[in-house]
Amino acid sequence: MLFTHRRQRDRVRDLTDREREVPALMAEGRSNAGIARQLFITPGVVEKHIASILNKLALELSSDDNRRTLAVLAWLESGGR
Repeated sequence: MLFTHRRQRDRVRDLTDREREVPALMAEGRSNAGIARQLFITPGVVEKHIASILNKLALELSSDDNRRTLAVLAWLESGGR
């Protein structure tokens, strides 16, 4: 489990600055529309950022897990930066 957390922290470092802003706002409980308003981008761009984040963090589709929540947890565990 420790190895998995370390690997995810490394992957969080691969996120762009904008991609790091998105899980920060997700952690505040904002919707895609709320994130878009805060960042002055369209909801479609938010969706593209989220898809890129999920891909970079290697969070695969699962019926047991919420990938948005897992992305926020990975971001928080990395120190939220």
